[in-house]
Amino acid sequence: MTDTALDPEDRKIVTLARSARARNGVPEGAAVRDETGRTYVAGTVALDSLKLSALRTAVAMAVASGAKSLEAAAVVTEADEVAGEDLAAVGDLGGAGTPVYVASPDGSVRLTVSAG
Repeated sequence: MTDTALDPEDRKIVTLARSARARNGVPEGAAVRDETGRTYVAGTVALDSLKLSALRTAVAMAVASGAKSLEAAAVVTEADEVAGEDLAAVGDLGGAGTPVYVASPDGSVRLTVSAG
């Protein structure tokens, strides 16, 4: 999928994920959009006592804020693929068909996968 093929709302979550990564100087940035259109943005959490990927953190933020479902997710990373645990978290809230956009640090989407 090319960036121009992305829906404007999907492009928005990719941009938010990229911004979180850059602003916080973390390995990954992520954003998710819930069923009402609200977005939740997060970076990698790396404390001595707590380690979470950016995508799992964004999903947790959505759940903690009362989201009932997800429409889409995006992660900006240098990794070649999305960890299974990250996809499982998106799938738990959004369902197996929830799209996850994987973008490079420059924001270009290089892969779209389903959560399940």
